[in-house]
Amino acid sequence: MTMRTPLLYLATLLVATSASAQSVRTIDIPTRPAVTQRILVITPDKPRAAVILFAGGDGGLTLEGDGRIPKLAGNFLVRSRQQFADQGLTTVVIDAPSDRQSPPYLSGSRQTAEHVADVKAVIAWLREQSKIPVWLIGTSRGTQSVGYIATQLPQAEGGPDGIVLTSSIVRDQRSRAVPEMALDRVRIPVLVAHHREDGCRVCLFADVPPVLERLTAAPRKELMVFDGGISVGDPCEARAYHGFNGIEREVIAGIAAWIAP
Repeated sequence: MTMRTPLLYLATLLVATSASAQSVRTIDIPTRPAVTQRILVITPDKPRAAVILFAGGDGGLTLEGDGRIPKLAGNFLVRSRQQFADQGLTTVVIDAPSDRQSPPYLSGSRQTAEHVADVKAVIAWLREQSKIPVWLIGTSRGTQSVGYIATQLPQAEGGPDGIVLTSSIVRDQRSRAVPEMALDRVRIPVLVAHHREDGCRVCLFADVPPVLERLTAAPRKELMVFDGGISVGDPCEARAYHGFNGIEREVIAGIAAWIAP
């Protein structure tokens, strides 16, 4: 396992395009003792907000210093990262931390104090860079990260300004599903986006309404439902309806308009 423990933030500039005034960088952010959190950051000109994208599955992208993503590159949020930036959002793709760079990666640790601490450090770094709202967006098992962090880390204590849950885990025998979390603690805006035909057994659309019902303290909440696209292969994978295959642009435009109208 390679430990990434810089004394200060380490950044690798990957792309700088003067025409679009957009940069792409990898950053290693110190979080817990001897632990860093690697992120890929796309910064557009004059961003309206920042979004941190949490992939599903085990969450282990094994993000390399030059920006290459060996694992989970086809995940809905990961493969669509540039489209979020094109909507005027500083876009952050988050990997598993340096102490979880081998299997099981984030599996079994998405709902832990350590994960919350790592994400809090990323939010703080983003707020140092620009005074814009910071949102968390998760897809599939990434919603178990985002939902849990929102219940544990209030905005006033360094938490996000809002969250988006896409293809939420609504039933799960392995770990706590989103509707089972203490959602009544969430006091920030929440958008839930789901495909009506999601065929993943732990993400069925019929089980989504309880998420909204339990967000009793959220100042703003909405269920955004999508149809159409293409479903290929395993219904729980990224190229099925579960991953908004074929309608990514529509979904991202809807999310961006809700985050920063």
